[in-house]
Amino acid sequence: MAVPLYQAKAEFFRTLGHPVRIRVLELLQDGPCPVRELLAAIDVEPSNLSQQLGVLRRAQLVTATREGNTVVYALSTPDVVDLLRAARRILTEMITDQEALLAELREPDHQAHRA
Repeated sequence: MAVPLYQAKAEFFRTLGHPVRIRVLELLQDGPCPVRELLAAIDVEPSNLSQQLGVLRRAQLVTATREGNTVVYALSTPDVVDLLRAARRILTEMITDQEALLAELREPDHQAHRA
């Protein structure tokens, strides 16, 4: 039986639901990167990074190629960059809305009652 589209989307977003995975995708936006550079940029144990890279590979969000003794990772599609940009825009809007609400909450009581 085929998986419903909404369920496939939920699984996709669960795959993205880890800070190390998001950071890896962010770092790969600028182009392919060897594992040693990813490890230097992300403060995690090598085994943890390896595990998260495996999740991203299985989800087909990244590709891995071997160059001698080095494994180099890259985004599998430029659409991942678009997705990260969209997430940034959404978060920016959310924070902007929260800042406006916070400013309103900080107004003295007599001003807030006028609204």
